[in-house]
Amino acid sequence: MWSIGIYSGASALELTDSPKVVNPVLTRDSVTDVPASFLADPFMLKVDEIWYMFFEVMNRKTGKGEIGLAVSSDGLSWTYQQIVVAEDFHLSYPCVFEWQNDYYMIPETLEPGEVRLYRAETFPLKWSLVGPILDVRCADPSIFRFEDRWWMFACPSPYEHDTLRLYFADDLMGPWREHPASPIVEGDKGMARPAGRVLVSSSGVTRFAQDCKIRYGNSVKAFGILELTATNYAEKEHPGSPILQPSERGWNALGMHHIDAHPLPQGGWLASVDGLAEKE
Repeated sequence: MWSIGIYSGASALELTDSPKVVNPVLTRDSVTDVPASFLADPFMLKVDEIWYMFFEVMNRKTGKGEIGLAVSSDGLSWTYQQIVVAEDFHLSYPCVFEWQNDYYMIPETLEPGEVRLYRAETFPLKWSLVGPILDVRCADPSIFRFEDRWWMFACPSPYEHDTLRLYFADDLMGPWREHPASPIVEGDKGMARPAGRVLVSSSGVTRFAQDCKIRYGNSVKAFGILELTATNYAEKEHPGSPILQPSERGWNALGMHHIDAHPLPQGGWLASVDGLAEKE
């Protein structure tokens, strides 16, 4: 019942349905190569003027998540391509990023009990496992680069959704160390579990979190990071948070739990989001 939409707005924290889009832009019916139950967790990259979106496809036959791909010339109209990463265990939350002219993906890999790094041998279709980079069982690992270091938020309580840990490393392959202020959040379902790509911009660093107090994936909150060093951490919730909420009708009636926002060259922002509809 999860599907994917496109939002737009003047800033990453002020997003609504794009007037040029009829949401959702991708549903389980968009998938052509496996029987799909739902789509969720969209992450986008723009490469050579083409938008690429990677997302979880729940394979109804196997009961496991796989990573699907869709493409777009304008970020508004999307065409499903195929499954690009599948394992014998569940995959979701395909956090994709570029680093030193290579493309990488860190999906959620709960079953092996480790955070795994994949690299595109041939972008965007062929991916191979580089290896585990963190020996931690966690949900929604969210990697980002800030001040010449790698950082990663992760939720080690994938069914309680109430804890957030922070790790950092000088090199992508590690060694990764847990931050001395970690856990950043403990015992709070309203602000712990990651909800998409951590946003690093000229105005600072923003992390997004699911509010799971009412139900899993109910809405998305935004937190501005005030201090982030190897020894200190501080954050504050943005005044306009939550920035994504259920609409109580249609494709996102019951919840929204993911955002991946990107600035546009002509100004404004475009974001991939997901929404939970009522059961049919």
